[in-house]
Amino acid sequence: MRRAMRWGALLGRMNVGIAALLLLACQTGPEMLAAPVTGYNHTSAAINWFSVNGAGGGNVGPHQGGGSQVCCGVIPRHWTPGLRAIVEWERDPDPYSSSMWLEQPYSDAWTKRMEAKKRQYARHKVVVEIPRYDEPGSLKVHFLPCNEVRVSATGITPGYPGYPYNFPMSMPEPEVCPD
Repeated sequence: MRRAMRWGALLGRMNVGIAALLLLACQTGPEMLAAPVTGYNHTSAAINWFSVNGAGGGNVGPHQGGGSQVCCGVIPRHWTPGLRAIVEWERDPDPYSSSMWLEQPYSDAWTKRMEAKKRQYARHKVVVEIPRYDEPGSLKVHFLPCNEVRVSATGITPGYPGYPYNFPMSMPEPEVCPD
């Protein structure tokens, strides 16, 4: 009889343990996910640096992008209406001008000229909507003419059907940007 009671108690504890493990397995996981940050520059300017929601994204040359990722931004596992991103960046409107300089690189004259060039850089900050996604992916930031920006967080790759922003990499700059 004692032996049967011991087995009954042991089986009861095992059932409680199995139930606890099953409950843990049913949890949905974290609400926020780490997401690599990638830039796509559709303009003739250089993007010297950028960030999305404070996560750095590196630099992107004119008409380039998608070649590298920087870790990591944060996105919600599930998209919600009104989801936004804050994008900050520095833009060099004339990225190739220094290649024509005659001054010895890093000389005093070159450094002075570079300081003048840096005064032409422009910093920007915008808040943009992130379109609906079903499967989360990397944060993809698109820099467009007239300092417009779009951000996607879908698992779909640019160029594929269903991606929200399939812009050409080389977009013409208008003479005058709309306000």
